[in-house]
Amino acid sequence: MLFAFIGKDKPGVLQSRIDSRPPHVAFLEKLNAEGTLKFAGPFLDDEGKPFGSLIVIEAADKAAAAAILAEDPYAKAGIFASTEISAWNWAFNKPA
Repeated sequence: MLFAFIGKDKPGVLQSRIDSRPPHVAFLEKLNAEGTLKFAGPFLDDEGKPFGSLIVIEAADKAAAAAILAEDPYAKAGIFASTEISAWNWAFNKPA
């Protein structure tokens, strides 16, 4: 089952996000190599600066998705003010 994670950054954490980016990317690359990651990327403000994240992964259930996403270096760095994990159905433009 697919799960969408939406994390919105705390105010003033841009430098922490930048500093944590290399291990965050390595984490996503590992998930991708395992086939767990479906897609991911930052939300951008009007100036093009990141202020949150969208990550879609495959997991057995919501608890498993939460456990995987808790290991994200951004989460461990305390960057997110709010997070949400929801089951998600890829209805349109799904890759073959």
